[in-house]
Amino acid sequence: MMLFKIAFRNILRNGRRSLMTASAIAVGAVAMILFGEYLGFVMVGMETGAVESSGHLTVFRKGYFDFGSGNPAAYSIDRYESVIHLIKNDPELKPELAVVTPTVSLFGIAGNFALDASKTFFGVGFVPSDREKMRRWNEYGIMRDYHYRDLGVSDNDENHGVVGVGLARVLGLCKPLKIADCPSPSKVVQAPVTDAPAPDVNLAELSARDRPAGQPAAKNSAPRIDLLAATAEGAPNVVSFFVNKAENQGFKELDDNYVGMNIRLAQQLLYGRGERKAVSIAIQLHRSEDMAGARARLNRLFAEHHLDLEVHDFTELQPQYNQIIGFLSAIFTFIAVIMGVIVLFTVVNTMSMSVMERTNEIGTARAMGVRRSGIRRQFLIEGWMLGVIGATAGLILGSLIANWFNRLGITYLPPGQAHPVPLVLLTQGGWGLLGSVWFGLMLMAMIAAIVPANRAARMLVVDALRHV
Repeated sequence: MMLFKIAFRNILRNGRRSLMTASAIAVGAVAMILFGEYLGFVMVGMETGAVESSGHLTVFRKGYFDFGSGNPAAYSIDRYESVIHLIKNDPELKPELAVVTPTVSLFGIAGNFALDASKTFFGVGFVPSDREKMRRWNEYGIMRDYHYRDLGVSDNDENHGVVGVGLARVLGLCKPLKIADCPSPSKVVQAPVTDAPAPDVNLAELSARDRPAGQPAAKNSAPRIDLLAATAEGAPNVVSFFVNKAENQGFKELDDNYVGMNIRLAQQLLYGRGERKAVSIAIQLHRSEDMAGARARLNRLFAEHHLDLEVHDFTELQPQYNQIIGFLSAIFTFIAVIMGVIVLFTVVNTMSMSVMERTNEIGTARAMGVRRSGIRRQFLIEGWMLGVIGATAGLILGSLIANWFNRLGITYLPPGQAHPVPLVLLTQGGWGLLGSVWFGLMLMAMIAAIVPANRAARMLVVDALRHV
């Protein structure tokens, strides 16, 4: 206890220098805490977005993950309702499940024959009510009420849905959908071609031919386009699709091709009059912590029932998740190293100056019988105490700044998002980060005091006493 009292008095002896040293440590702690909490927010924000859109786990027929995107009909799940029933009623999985829902993915051509415009599209068919439930997943409490926008697809009307803003622009739907900053396509005059291939498919004719005899075309105030795709048997199939709204998808490639529709319409387009299947089954859990256990249980369940199915989690379906997390973690490591080096040199400089100023005291203490280990211990305690004071002040200041920042209600547009989201620093459950920063800076300050402490301990008593 006496060593601690002496160390504290020595720190106060040159208060200005000690204050600057502790301030440097505190600034390092604030920088690491704020960026670490922002990194935590980005991690859970990306996870929340991925889980909202595709769930934690997705069940495919074996081979789809590698080859199915080119031919989804060939890798579809037969009798998917029985698979969903099996998953929902498993006693181990049932308490962990939030939503289990089928989806259909397909490709084709979207056409607005009134304007002679067409574009390839990527369609996603889903159960709208299930998708609404999935969008409410908010385990970490970072999303607010304004995050939930109108889905644009209903269970009751399978012919209505949404498209990407880019696809709406290409098909000339800017004016009917009242899309801001969306120019209408200009008419392009094409030069005549002598060796022309077979004429394009007339979507209007195919659509009318596909309707039962005597049934008139549907009347609707929403703009109408036609979707053409090949069925599982290879025959062309056309359905009418009414666009409720256009929504930016965040990525231009997806925005220029996206069509979101009711799963029944997607099944009609992809499978025709054949058996209605599902391309995948999305599974959303209540907690992300249960994902590994749920995946293992699903694999056992499918093996027990001899089902030709495989399970993938959202990090495999969205590989950019791990890439972005790794990139931000590398930045955090770089900042931590820079802050650690600053603390190291600051404490070394402070403790070296203290050793030089107290040379006579060191000689006197040694002459009175204090061992070298006692002198070394004295300076190590002073370095440790500077680290504790600076790191503690940094933790308090960083927490105050983080809470003040979160009250400002700032929003921003992150990569891959089409709408602003709240920008917050994740202070909930951040004790691991705070403890790591505090312990790391304290340890770095103590390590920095080793060199000056050894120099003081190695001083010869006679030289130290006659030092001027």
